[in-house]
Amino acid sequence: MGLGQPWQPSHPLLFIPVVLIVVITAADIATGPTIVLSPLLVVAPTLTAWFAGPWTTGGIGVLAMAGEAVSGWRTGTLSTRNVVVEVIAIAAITSLIVVLCAVRDRHARQMARVRSVAEAAQQVVMWPLPSRLGPLRLACVYLAAEEEADIGGDLYAAARTGSTARVMIGDVRGKGLPALGEAALLLGAFREAAHQHASLSDLAASLERSMTRYLADFEPEDEAGERFVTALLVEIADAEPLVRMTSCGHPPPLLLGPDNTVHVPRLHPGPPLGVGVTDPDDHVVDVLPFGPGDTLVLYTDGVIEARDHNGVFYPFAERAAQWTDHPPEALLDHIERDLLAHTGGRLGDDVALLAIRRAHIPHDGAEEGEDRQRYERNAEPSPERTGTLGAPRSQFRSQPLLVPRAPALVPRSLGRR
Repeated sequence: MGLGQPWQPSHPLLFIPVVLIVVITAADIATGPTIVLSPLLVVAPTLTAWFAGPWTTGGIGVLAMAGEAVSGWRTGTLSTRNVVVEVIAIAAITSLIVVLCAVRDRHARQMARVRSVAEAAQQVVMWPLPSRLGPLRLACVYLAAEEEADIGGDLYAAARTGSTARVMIGDVRGKGLPALGEAALLLGAFREAAHQHASLSDLAASLERSMTRYLADFEPEDEAGERFVTALLVEIADAEPLVRMTSCGHPPPLLLGPDNTVHVPRLHPGPPLGVGVTDPDDHVVDVLPFGPGDTLVLYTDGVIEARDHNGVFYPFAERAAQWTDHPPEALLDHIERDLLAHTGGRLGDDVALLAIRRAHIPHDGAEEGEDRQRYERNAEPSPERTGTLGAPRSQFRSQPLLVPRAPALVPRSLGRR
């Protein structure tokens, strides 16, 4: 039975204190006045407080006092000073336990209301992502560093614009609820601007302008110039085996290949959002091959900066190499369990993870040979201004880090909450 919930007569744990009262009373009567066991009756209300509310605990306390009285009556000591003192002591201890139960239940109800508000805020601020977005399969995980918090300074969002999917992941400076204002502002700005700008550079500049206006109005004077957001903007067209991305001071993603390899691309990061750089030319668009079966894992720095009790950073790329053939949901579940096992269940910063897998390249009625030619043609360097990653996959593979499949890991031992 949960804290603060009404007592149910069928609750099986209630038989334990009742049986204790009967057994202790019978044993005290059987041993006579030479061996006194009745003070042990106070164990019954104390035990009841562990699983029941104040009213049930008080009722068990009354039964304990009744057991003391029955024992004194049967042994002929009911009117003695010892029995009277023992009855008064059981009553006093039961009263104290009942008061503590009431305080505990009140605190539990307050925490339940706080959690419901946090869950509502999470649903309003950070909308749940769809499991499918065109030919893409999505999965996400959010782990807040602060206890009893469901949302903090990390964020992610996705938008469908025609035949293109746009995704953002970001990290507000700071963690927990104090960073929620910037996160909410950036999420709202992205959901609107994602449909209004043709390129990721223009989108990044628009988000920068929104953040600059917000910070000009609400940034505390003692934190001027110290509040910003790192973000990674991703664009995936349905019919192109490519992914375009712009990094605003954010860590690069992992690209998991169907051949059990992990690529760590070298992006050209621009300045974080909120520092006043609004020129689209300052945001480079990097292009990577992204074909069927590939998985893109976006994350915040709470993952790569997580440490174990010896101060060793979490080896994200090496661990992710174990599960490249898993679907997005299972992939993130394995990473979450492994990350919490590595840190002992204690995170130093908020963590957001987003996995995107391309299921297929949509066909438009062309034959298989024509579709394959179009796939290879689209994998050539894009005419758009790009970084060094705008290259065929054969050229790209020689640049990033290749991580072989790692050995089996210790299973998850601790949860987040």
